[in-house]
Amino acid sequence: RGLTEVGFYHLTRSSLEEALPRLLEKAYAAGNRVLVRGGDAERVELLNRSLWTYGKDSFLPHGARSDGFAEDQPIYLTTQVENPNGATILVRVDGADAPDLADYARCLDLFDGGDPDAVTRARGRWREAVAAGHGCTYWQQGERGGWVKGGG
Repeated sequence: RGLTEVGFYHLTRSSLEEALPRLLEKAYAAGNRVLVRGGDAERVELLNRSLWTYGKDSFLPHGARSDGFAEDQPIYLTTQVENPNGATILVRVDGADAPDLADYARCLDLFDGGDPDAVTRARGRWREAVAAGHGCTYWQQGERGGWVKGGG
């Protein structure tokens, strides 16, 4: 177990369903295996379905428990604290628990800037990550929806 580079992604211009595929595309294109962990089974299933239809010219190989073959999925979506596909990148959505944070090289923590409770909880996760010695960066969506590194 080591230290994890944790990026906090403050969604202000687009929904999770719009932002997540773009971030996953970058991670997948770089050859990484990714685990997307959500706090709610319905939300994970919705994200699983939306990843098939988000762009007509795009394809992200992914799956969830209901699809089977977890260990073969380059991108795996779950609500569980598990890593069946040997992911090196953890994507946390909806403030999902990550007691295994140190098992990943990188973590992307996406939170809704339009929800004051989500912002407050993200600040708490930031403090916990810093206290554990992880490196944290803060990213906010710019005017055109791209990511701009901020001061945190």
